[in-house]
Amino acid sequence: MRCWGTCGEAWLSLLRHVIDAGELEIDDRGPVLEAPPHLFEIDHPSWDDPVLRRFAEPAVAELYARKFTEDHVIAPFKYSYGGRLRSLAGVDQLAWAREVLRSRPHSKSAWVSLTVPGERADAVPCLSALAFRIRHGVLAMSAVFRSQNAYTAYLNYLPLRAVQTDVAVALGLSCGSMRVYIDIPHVYVADMEGVRAVLSAAPATGTPGETRAAIPGPASRLGRDHC
Repeated sequence: MRCWGTCGEAWLSLLRHVIDAGELEIDDRGPVLEAPPHLFEIDHPSWDDPVLRRFAEPAVAELYARKFTEDHVIAPFKYSYGGRLRSLAGVDQLAWAREVLRSRPHSKSAWVSLTVPGERADAVPCLSALAFRIRHGVLAMSAVFRSQNAYTAYLNYLPLRAVQTDVAVALGLSCGSMRVYIDIPHVYVADMEGVRAVLSAAPATGTPGETRAAIPGPASRLGRDHC
């Protein structure tokens, strides 16, 4: 498992993973390049990131942040992560996880699911679960995605860090690393030109944890799906 210092480094590595290892498959939205599962950690995800300063779209990033904080579904999304984390079947799952760790600081059970048995297949969220654990005096978090569009993946990582921070602060802790597992990372063939433009403008990802210099050029765009 690789550990990256910044969100931007992890994102570029994920894009290269899909481009290098992906195979052509068919998706409801068109041909897609699917890669093997991918696992990585980000030590310090933050908007103070040279890659994100270069490529991130503020308006789209704000929309994704609302997906994680508001309890109702916001177009064009089909589900609300905020609602599933804080009011799924009437349960505030983040509050539940906090209480588990408050009463049992070494617990491995502070694991919450965002899926609902038997729901419509087209409404199953890309983010399937979050796990929280206290290790070495800080709060670490794991995020499990059943599928993720690598082209827009970075839009999820900063809101996820905000979720981790909220839980950590409530427990009087600081944040540790954020681990991300993606079962089916992919890129739509229709977005390949945009992906290659990002990778050609960005430096090669180097040693995990290394911070890169600022990258000049135009902004990227929202991809074909919204995972």
